[in-house]
This record gives sequence, structure tokens and C-alpha cells, in this order.
Amino acid sequence: MNTEKESNSITMDKQAYLDRIKIESVTAPSRALLFQLQQQHLLHVPFENLDIHHQRPIRLALPAIFQKIVGNRRGGFCYELNGLFCWLLRELGFAVEMISARVPDNNGVYSPEFDHLALLVKVEGKTFLADVGFGKFSFQPIELLIGQAQQDPFGQFIIVQHDEDYLRIDTISQGVATPGYIFKTQARAYEEFAGMCHYHQTDPNSHFLRNKLITIAQLGGRMTLINRQLKITRGDSVEETEFAEGEFEQYLEQYFGIVL
Repeated sequence: MNTEKESNSITMDKQAYLDRIKIESVTAPSRALLFQLQQQHLLHVPFENLDIHHQRPIRLALPAIFQKIVGNRRGGFCYELNGLFCWLLRELGFAVEMISARVPDNNGVYSPEFDHLALLVKVEGKTFLADVGFGKFSFQPIELLIGQAQQDPFGQFIIVQHDEDYLRIDTISQGVATPGYIFKTQARAYEEFAGMCHYHQTDPNSHFLRNKLITIAQLGGRMTLINRQLKITRGDSVEETEFAEGEFEQYLEQYFGIVL
């Protein structure tokens, strides 16, 4: 279902969404507002794949995704989080497009097209890569500047020319760049991601089927619940707690406030 068509026919409760990410009011579209929206989104809406492990189908229907994330105070994965965030940004007057990205595996082989949904936002004469659906990533939107390192509260990032067709965003740590996902700036429709959205829920080769995961950014750290482990990072400190097979839901409620 196309976000632009949906947003023309369905009214979003913008204030309910803003309340979900702890923003009282907004001004006209600006770079500062875009940065605030992404930061607050990452701090209050987790990345999670729990519906996949409970056999609850995820479809690209924005009203249902809105109810899940805003109404039920859940999280989601990229197609849900960035799809809904795109709708919010458009409702607030931003010029934003969905783009397709391809993610490298441990061997450096890139996934198929539409494996990841990200956003390009134009504001104040500049273009930014915005992403609230990739788990551990940048805290702020990254300006689309080729070959120029950009400092972010969560690290240093750089967008480079991957090949003649794709750009790539890398993470820089101690002077070494680790390749991230590749993308084109071509605008995509929401329904184009439906095939890969279904794949990640049903195909045995999907990495989303391997681990039950929920993770959220925190100021100065991150909190992650994966399979039988709770991991909390605060700066350079890492606290890990192992628990029994059947205790996932207990930790989910205690640390994320979610009851499935």
C-alpha cells in the first residue's frame, strides 16, 4: 500500500504519535525538528521482531502499524518503523521519500533490493538519510555528503560511492571504516517492499527468524533483549544477564513494558 496514497485518504492522529515519542509540540519543518524527531523516536520506540516469532503476520498497512506502534506502544522492524515515520514526516510537512537499501552479511555479500527501507528527507536545502528502523545505527540523520565524515552521538559515519550505481554508509571506529548498507537515491513506493517484508517473516534463510530480538537506544547506551540474554550498555560498561528459556516475556515486561 502506498504511503502517499494512504496519507491522502486517512487522517493520522499526529499528536498521539508525538506523545508516543515524548514531543509536546512541533514547529514548521526544519533541520532541528527532523533531528529531534529521529532522536526521540529512537529513544522511545524499540526495534523488534517479536510478531514474527509469534506468527503474527506483518503487512504494509499503515493504520494497523500505527495501532501497533502508537496505540499498543510496541516497536517493529524497518518496514514498520520507517514506513510509519515517513507518514509522520509527510504529515508534518517534510519532503521525504522511501528508498531501498541492501545490507551486507558477514562475508560482505549484499542482500537483495528492498531488504531494508530507509528515508531521504529534504529540508533547508539539504538532503538527509533518516533511519529509525535499523537497530544500532546513527542517532541523528546523516547529511547526504559524499566522502565527508560526520560525527554523531552514536559514532562517526561517512557516505561513500560504493560503485557507479550505489552509495554506501560506513561506520568509522578508531580510524577504520566498516562498510554498512548500500542504497540508491531513487524514490520507492511502499508496496515495493511487500515481497521482502513477507520473505523476512517466512523464509528459513531470513535472519529475523534466527533470533527473537528487541532493542532500544538509550542516552549513552542501549538495552537489548535477545533470546535468553539481556544486554545493557552504558558508555564502555556492558552488563549481561542470562536467563531461562521461558523467561523472555517476563524480562520483556520488566524492561520494555510490553506484554504480548
